[in-house]
Amino acid sequence: MMKTGVIGLGFIGPAHIEALLRTGLSQVVAVADTNQELARSCAEKFHIPKTYSDYRQLLKDPEIDVVHICTPNYLHYEIAKGALEAGKHVVCEKPLAISSSQAEELVALARERGLVGVTSFNLRYYPLVQQAREMVRSGKLGKLYAYHGSYLQDWLLYDTDYSWRLDSKVSGPSRAVADIGSHWFDMASFVIGAKVTELCADLSTFLPVRKKSRAQRLTFQTSEDDSSDYEEIEIDTEDFAVILFRMENGIRGSLTISQISAGRKNHLQFEADGAESSLAWNSEQPNRLWIGHRDLCNEEMIKDPGLLDSAVRKFASYPGGHAEGFPDTSKQLFEQVYSYLARGGTSCAGEPEFPTFADGLQEARLCEAIMESSREHRWVRV
Repeated sequence: MMKTGVIGLGFIGPAHIEALLRTGLSQVVAVADTNQELARSCAEKFHIPKTYSDYRQLLKDPEIDVVHICTPNYLHYEIAKGALEAGKHVVCEKPLAISSSQAEELVALARERGLVGVTSFNLRYYPLVQQAREMVRSGKLGKLYAYHGSYLQDWLLYDTDYSWRLDSKVSGPSRAVADIGSHWFDMASFVIGAKVTELCADLSTFLPVRKKSRAQRLTFQTSEDDSSDYEEIEIDTEDFAVILFRMENGIRGSLTISQISAGRKNHLQFEADGAESSLAWNSEQPNRLWIGHRDLCNEEMIKDPGLLDSAVRKFASYPGGHAEGFPDTSKQLFEQVYSYLARGGTSCAGEPEFPTFADGLQEARLCEAIMESSREHRWVRV
């Protein structure tokens, strides 16, 4: 059984640990966080034997085979590079790095060392997203014309909403696009089987100054009146984006990204339009897939292993009527990753089916093209 260390214990670190435990394929033996109290608490909760306050000490631990990186974005590159140099496989939260040049270096280093590098685009692993991909691949929609949708949240609606993700020195030069747009575009390429080739983007920052409470607040925590003591912070990352794009095979698309849309908690939505039918899905109703027809009644597929394509059934762990959601996506991703490692990884297990560092590099290039397009008010090739 592979032994794992997890670095960063905010919102997503414990989610990785829970998912890993559910796979039964990994033993989490160490965690690291600069907040030692948080590290000890997490280790106690999940019965993890070792804690570190410095991630470098975790990377030196000879017992660890795989490192999961769940830290703020600016640390992803240096931790991933250090882990690869220490001979460890890496699972990294998105974005893989805050520049495409950093991502390119990580792709090359993982290949050179014969190690597995994973970008955690877990949202691919909703069963009905997998079903949508299989329907497109099998030609059930006919020739693809268009792919469009949105990713909307409201957790940064007020000027008193603040987290480290708003600090470009920590999160990188892009916020909404890099944070949630990367998931949407990865899912688009996964479902359609084609990459974005050109795009035209308009980015907006509606709240150029925010009030940062001197009381620490976690990501997605609401801005109730926990303190009247605020510091005004200038914001240089986007709240909102509208993107037109062209994909391989002539497919046209559009995307709206927002972190200031009241009532939308985590609403990733897409629609694929083909010559014979369409399909649509959204993450707030993940167990339903809408299928549209011109001359027949429209359909709604409910997640049920017995109704899914045979190639997709492995991604549904529970019977029909038993909902599967966000925590299950990471479990499914990690099952693919750790099963691949158990078969020998890059040396003998063939091409991986899961999102790799190469997918993280593609999203880094897309993000830079989006920022360039908005800045220069023109179409940009990716």
